[in-house]
Amino acid sequence: MSLWKYFGFGETPEPGAGREGKLGAADTETVRKIVQKLDQLEPARARFIAAFAYLLGRVAHADQRISEEETRAMERIVGERAGLPEEQAILVVQIAKTQNLLFGATENFLVGREFAKIASRDERIAMLHGLYAVCSADRSISVVEDNEIAKISRELRLDHSDFIAVRMDYREHLSVLKNSPPPENL
Repeated sequence: MSLWKYFGFGETPEPGAGREGKLGAADTETVRKIVQKLDQLEPARARFIAAFAYLLGRVAHADQRISEEETRAMERIVGERAGLPEEQAILVVQIAKTQNLLFGATENFLVGREFAKIASRDERIAMLHGLYAVCSADRSISVVEDNEIAKISRELRLDHSDFIAVRMDYREHLSVLKNSPPPENL
């Protein structure tokens, strides 16, 4: 199974093919090469990378916007953890972000459950670190983002103590714990 199919793009006649299966004029040779290399991944590895990237996109979009800093963090994390070159990591992240925007409400739980099935405990803990790293890219983890990570942690069937241990590594970015000015006396 290719990443294209996993992310819901259906049958891909050729890398870079448009709706009718013809190569679009805007498609570049670089994009074609990247897609070909992604399609050469083992199906299990492709599913892992796709689910990993999707979950990163899900938490980045929890506050209804994905910042440039979050996008760059996602690209870096996908590249490092999946062992992909930068161009492929960028493409995977872009696909994941788009799929999340289009189908997030219906796919979120399903992708989380799938990742729980295919990932080891260490990989699921690394996923939590990745989620917090994406959300802290702008130096602030909102309550909404933190709650979404907690939800994903449960979907990944991790113990609450695992969630708390990872969360504590990012506590300086948790907006709920940041010093706020005292209320003014009325």
